[in-house]
Order: sequence, then C-alpha cells, then structure tokens
Amino acid sequence: MRPHLDRTGFGWLEIDGHRYEHDVLIRLDGEIEKRKKKLSKRIYGTSHTVSRDEAKHVFEKHATTLIVGTGQYDNVRLSPEAEEYFRDHKCDIHLLPTPAAIGAWNAAPENAIGLFHVTC
Repeated sequence: MRPHLDRTGFGWLEIDGHRYEHDVLIRLDGEIEKRKKKLSKRIYGTSHTVSRDEAKHVFEKHATTLIVGTGQYDNVRLSPEAEEYFRDHKCDIHLLPTPAAIGAWNAAPENAIGLFHVTC
C-alpha cells in the first residue's frame, strides 16, 4: 500500500502515523528506506546536493515522477548530473520544501518515488 505522509517538523517526518527521524526514500512498492546520504556526501561533502550515484540508487524502472522534499528550509538540490540522470530516464522531478512536498506526495501518481530531507 502506498504510504501517506502525515506531517513534518525539523528533524522528523510522520508517515502513516510512524515518526521517522532521518531522511527517507519511498519506493514504488511503498517500502520506506533510510536515505543513503553517503552516496552524495562522499562527492560533495554534504547531503544537500544529490549526486548521480544517489540518483541511480533512488531511481526505479517504471518510476515517472520523483518528489523531493528539500528540507524544512529548502536546502537540498540535485546536481546537474543527477538531474540529467532522471531526465534521461523520463522521470519528472518536483523539488519542494518538505512541508509542501507532503501534499505533492499524497497527490502524486502511483508511479512516483519520493526522497525526503527532514532537517535544513
């Protein structure tokens, strides 16, 4: 079943009544995983820029939409290489501050994947 995002605050995201205190990735099948920030941190020194390696990990065949919760203060961005990777795979990207990304996720098509940053 597709997870429903309930609410967020600095450092947390509530999904179907369960509180996550780390960044999350939501897969096509509804599985919720802890974000693998190291894939971007080792290249950029920060998790605020999503690398091509992380984009490859996030993307799934048949995903046509990516919702990115860019943090409470809208700090996360995709690197040009990550943007190109999603574009090459015909996956539309929606970057929104995490509070706004909740509504976008809940209204997104079934073939959406989500990446949500919970702090800055």
